[in-house]
Amino acid sequence: MSFSGEQSSAPPPPPRAALAIVWLVVFIDLLGFGIVLPVMPRQAEPYLNVLGLAPEAKGAVIGILFSVFSLMQFVFSPVWGRISDRIGRKPVLLISLLGSVIFYALYGLAVSLPAEQGFLAIALLLLARVGAGIAGASVGTAAAVIADCTPPHKRARGMALIGIAFGAGFTLGPLIAYFGLALFARQPWGVGALASLLSLGALLVAVAIFRETRNPGYQAGKDFFSVSRTLAVLKMPTVGVLILIYFLAIFAFANFEATLALFTQSAFGMSDDDNFLVFAFVGAVLMVAGGVYRPLAKKHAELKLLARGVAMMILGLGCIGVIAYLTSSPRDSVDGGLKALFYGAAALSVSGFAFTNPSVSALVSKRADPARQGEVLGVNQAFASLGRILGPFLGSVLFQAEASRTLPYIAAVVTLVVVVALVARIGQPHSAAPTADPARTC
Repeated sequence: MSFSGEQSSAPPPPPRAALAIVWLVVFIDLLGFGIVLPVMPRQAEPYLNVLGLAPEAKGAVIGILFSVFSLMQFVFSPVWGRISDRIGRKPVLLISLLGSVIFYALYGLAVSLPAEQGFLAIALLLLARVGAGIAGASVGTAAAVIADCTPPHKRARGMALIGIAFGAGFTLGPLIAYFGLALFARQPWGVGALASLLSLGALLVAVAIFRETRNPGYQAGKDFFSVSRTLAVLKMPTVGVLILIYFLAIFAFANFEATLALFTQSAFGMSDDDNFLVFAFVGAVLMVAGGVYRPLAKKHAELKLLARGVAMMILGLGCIGVIAYLTSSPRDSVDGGLKALFYGAAALSVSGFAFTNPSVSALVSKRADPARQGEVLGVNQAFASLGRILGPFLGSVLFQAEASRTLPYIAAVVTLVVVVALVARIGQPHSAAPTADPARTC
């Protein structure tokens, strides 16, 4: 693949609405994800029981259902990024939303099957997760739109919009599922139907409003499936270390994310409805912390905010591990103090993640060739997806492997200690590597 930064003529600046539409696209994508995430382990369990699997095998299947979504994102994030560098951001985002419409509907069909059809239901769930993962591998492209529209000194604040969209999706997704299941008379297919309908709404808005942001003067090659191009990105100065940091941070957080529904049940005996509210709380914290991050990014370097985020994640996930240990023994009632401590620890962990995510993305983007923003940020998201493959799988297995339920959180803290050592190797640049034309702001 070859790139050229030469421009025949300066394009008009993209519309200010581009950032708002990208926020909406990511928000709707995560809204669908937030609707499904709290209930998928529990909706899959009756089918797994019919198949007669051992507890460890059940944990592995649930881990696979989580991880295959991210496996597809790992494979397709760089591909969609390269395609968006070639043909534009808008077609990729539209294809992504259309796929979400189709595969969330398939999810609803899968969980509506009777328990006796356990094998077919699990197979359709797997297919739905594969398709939704391919469709949802466009977050790197959304980040490229932000890079198209923001000058370097505003890049971190722009990337924080994605984190806010994630948080809003996680906040409203469980709440919509909570009320939507009641609307559909508690039918299990209701969550898939809601996610599909919301994705359809986002698709229609994007078709009507979103305008292309890619600079037409940049020419990208056609080798979309290219391992050598990915390796070249990883060899860029400091970019490879930053992508490793991102992978490890996502891996650590995914141990918590994937086991949360099971943890709240085992530690505090929470019902499905209570669990929706826990996920809504997590999303609200993520959204608020993202809002706090944006003004801080005006005053502090990304590297400093990254270090603070990692420290908060270590403290929060370490506390959750302690709570898991203290609640693992049989008891007659739930300790209200431990539940309050859990909410505090979860808020600290999520806030740390909200600081880590945009800091790494901004640092990566500022070191990338403007003609390769889609590709480089796609590779970055691919390794984030790899973290979401391995983290949920390992977390789900570790959660079932030992009675205290502490192992996923121990693994997360150890991983983040490695991140601390890597962050110490990254220097804040005095001047950014090739960056986008500051005139191209929204």
